[in-house]
Amino acid sequence: MRKLAVLCVGLLGLALLVGCGADKSAGSGGSTAVTAGPAPVSPPGFREQAPAPGEGRGQETDAVDRKEVVTGSIALTAGDPIAAAARVADRVREAGGRLDSRTEQPGTDDIDPSASLTVRVPADKTDAFVNGLGGIGTLTRVSVNRDDVTMQWEDLDARIKALQASVDRLRALISSAASTADLIAAEQALSSRQGELDSLTAQKRLLDDQVALSTLTIEITTTAKDSDEGPSNFWDGVVAGWNSLVDWLKDAIVFVGKAIPWVGFLAIIGGLVFGLVRVVRRKRRTPSAPSGLAQPTTVAAQTGAPDAPDSGQGDHQTEQP
Repeated sequence: MRKLAVLCVGLLGLALLVGCGADKSAGSGGSTAVTAGPAPVSPPGFREQAPAPGEGRGQETDAVDRKEVVTGSIALTAGDPIAAAARVADRVREAGGRLDSRTEQPGTDDIDPSASLTVRVPADKTDAFVNGLGGIGTLTRVSVNRDDVTMQWEDLDARIKALQASVDRLRALISSAASTADLIAAEQALSSRQGELDSLTAQKRLLDDQVALSTLTIEITTTAKDSDEGPSNFWDGVVAGWNSLVDWLKDAIVFVGKAIPWVGFLAIIGGLVFGLVRVVRRKRRTPSAPSGLAQPTTVAAQTGAPDAPDSGQGDHQTEQP
């Protein structure tokens, strides 16, 4: 009995020791977790890529500062293309743009009237200007392209600033040159840098103009005519036949008028050829006439009969009676 009690006390003591050890290990683990909490640190690269305060406003600014070159092609139909072109030019001036080229083709019997314009419109007013063309005529085709040239513009701007700083330093060096050789070398370098700076400045000025003003090519033609399906009744047939007859007579008169000069020219050429042929034939006949007249003499000579016996025979015949 006493042994059993000692065994129970020993088991109870062992259980208490195990419980205390678990509590100590749990407590030490909790303190480790708390200590290790602030230990992880974000990598530098990730921190640089994280949004910074005010970055949203910077993105909006970048979007506003984008440099775009806007070009477009527009096809417009109107009853009077010439008048429509004048109205388009007025719209361009009202928008603060300019007209680079304007070509007009008045209508004729064979050619329909048309007009072509190349206009420059402020880039921020391009969409409103294109939509406003619908009040002048019917828009049949609209094509607008936007090319982002932000990187090109920034590159030109950075190169210009660097060259400008170099030019300023060279000018300062020229003003403080101690020898003629240094002065000549600095002037040569300044001339080269100044030429490159002027070229880049001109390129940037042209790019700024292309960014500020969009370029639009507008083609204006007449309204498409309905296809002629022919007359639908007797009277329309008579009118159509009369019109075709009048058109044929007009064409015939024009053809005769065009043919008269040719007929006169061909008549002159024919007369010259006829006269030349007669002259040639007359020349061929003239040398053959003497040879024909000489033939009777030749034949008489070939007979061999002298004239004297003939006369004597005539006398003899006279004496017989």
